[in-house]
Formats: sequence, structure tokens, C-alpha cells
Amino acid sequence: MARPRRQDGKVFAREGTTMLWMRYVDRDGKIQRESTNTSDWDEAHRRLRERLGERDNNLLGIIRKGQALEFGEWADTFLEKFSKPPIRAPKTHEANVRAVKHLRPVFGEHKLPDITADAIEAYLRNRLTARVKIATSAGIVEHGLVKPATVHQEFRILQRMMNVAVRKKLVAANPCAGVEFPVRLKGLFRPHYVTWSEQQQIEAKAPAYLRNVIRIITETGLRVYKELACMKKEQVDLDNRIVWIPDSKTPNGVAEVPLTDIATEAFRDQIEVAGPGEWLFPSEKRDSHQGSFKAVWRRTLRTAGVPYFRIYDLRSTFATRLSAGGVADEWVTQLLRQGDAKVFKKYSQMKLRMKREALDSLNRRANEKKS
Repeated sequence: MARPRRQDGKVFAREGTTMLWMRYVDRDGKIQRESTNTSDWDEAHRRLRERLGERDNNLLGIIRKGQALEFGEWADTFLEKFSKPPIRAPKTHEANVRAVKHLRPVFGEHKLPDITADAIEAYLRNRLTARVKIATSAGIVEHGLVKPATVHQEFRILQRMMNVAVRKKLVAANPCAGVEFPVRLKGLFRPHYVTWSEQQQIEAKAPAYLRNVIRIITETGLRVYKELACMKKEQVDLDNRIVWIPDSKTPNGVAEVPLTDIATEAFRDQIEVAGPGEWLFPSEKRDSHQGSFKAVWRRTLRTAGVPYFRIYDLRSTFATRLSAGGVADEWVTQLLRQGDAKVFKKYSQMKLRMKREALDSLNRRANEKKS
């Protein structure tokens, strides 16, 4: 490791921005100034020390490459190398492509280090006041305002893109770290817990194949589209009561999944419903599997008189039922086939409703003597 230079850098405030900047001397003796992408002094000094370490270890050349790289060029690289299958699921790639269509007009010609937290917050505010535009044969038709959840997804994708840029040493820090989302998203990432009576109410109005989907997911926790919708009959072993998942969202998802009695019967019924062919959920319009359950799911909930919630919440319900049954969180994480136990925290939030139901049984006259 090269000897650190005696002259360290300096963190300073710059007029016109809330972000702190840093100034330091590179290996050629030239003064460099750049944003730290944070308004916290301690964090700014930490990033300055990182930059000085990169200077002393001769890594600034890579950083300079990032300083010359425009966001539009990086977006193309990200979509090509870090977004497509098998790196990411097809639906994730589609979401990334949609987000880039909105991000590119705003940030496309900006250099990566020039994208600041202030600029990102301005983008988010503008998107929240924009209207949905749909191209038709008669021209562009405007509808209602863009949903905050849609804008938040674009922000998360931008955050992911910049995280990869940080990992590749193209930028010093992710500017999204200093961004506060402008609005509170009501109900975002709060899974809906499906009670047993509610499940029976939905199943009574669901077509046979959707009823099997509901039972399978709430009994196994399979991912709706990545694992179940595209499943082939050869993956199901009813004799040993297991299904084989050869491809999943995460490496931990590739596994043999044990089946309960209810799940086994649901798979057996679905094989009969599917008829001949290799797919467990064949499509009527093409020689492949069903691509989506969204339309029939929404229609079934409306017919059953149940307020709308995502079909993915059936997987969350599986996790909550395991936890409520006394299964340790570590085992629940393994049954969900998640790589990180932190993911389970959003599922465990649903236990709050169960706790409230338990409080209704509180006996305030317990152990009192009867007169």
C-alpha cells in the first residue's frame, strides 16, 4: 500500500445545495472537488477518507472513468449486464426497462457523479404530479396521476442501478442514500393476512384452477409466477409429497419443497384440471403456461365481496401461519427459501393483527374471588 500523503482533503459546504462537498489533491498534485452526496458531516468525512484511500491506492483512474460516464450509457450497460435473465427474473427486467424509460429523459445526459440527491428528489416530486399517458391510435391520452407506488418503484430501481455503480467504483457513493421520498405510501410493503374464513370465502367463488393456486401457495409458500405458474407436471411427486423447484428468484429458492395433505390434494386436482400437456397451469391462448392470474384474481375477490389485496400475500399468509403455529423464525425463513432472515420481518408484521385478536380474550377479572 502506498504511503498516505501528508495533505488530507477537506469537507466544505457549497452554496446552492444541501449536500456537502469535498476537496483533495490527487496523485498528480491537482485539486479535485466533488460532492459527497450527503448532508451529514460525519458521513461526508468518512467518504472523504474513502476517496483519499482510493487516491493512495491508485484507484482514482477507475473513478475518473465513472466521472466521464453518462447516466444513459450506464443505463444501457445495467440493462444488458445486470438486469436480464438469468441475473434477474424476466419480470424484474421488464420493470427495470419501464423505469429507465422515465429516468433517461431526466438524467440521461448527466455524468454519474453529477446526479445529486437534490436532483433525484426534484425528479420524484415532478413524477408524483405527472399524469399517466397512454398511446392510442387517436394519439396520447392522459389519465389520472401516477401512483406513488409506481414512482417509488422507479426510485428503488435507480437506487439499485447506483448501488451497482458504487460496487464497480464508478461513483464514490449512492446519491439515493440522501433522498427522502416526498410522500408517505399508505400500506406499502404491509402484507395482508388471509384468515381461514376469508380464504374459504374466496375459494367458494374461485374457478377450480385458482382455488388450487390459493391452497398450494398458502400451504407451501411458493412464489406465484417464478415458481408455480410456470411449473411442469414432471416437477410434482405426489407419491413422496414433494415438488422440485429448478429455477427461482434466489439460489436458496432452488430446492425440493415438501407438501401438506391439502397441498398434495390441490396438486392432484390441478393435474386433472390441466388435462393433457406438460404444463400444470396451461394457457388457453398459447402453447405455454399462464402468464398472469391478476384478472381472474381481481374478479374473484370482487365476486366474493373481499377487498382487493395482492395474490402474493398468500405467500405472506403461509409465513404468518407457520409463525403463529410456533415455528421458529429461522425455520420459517428456510421454508420460505429466503437467503436473508431480514425479509421475514415484513411478514412477521402481520402477527400484530393476531396479537390484537388475542387481547380481545383478555380476562380483566381473573383470579378474583366470587362473592
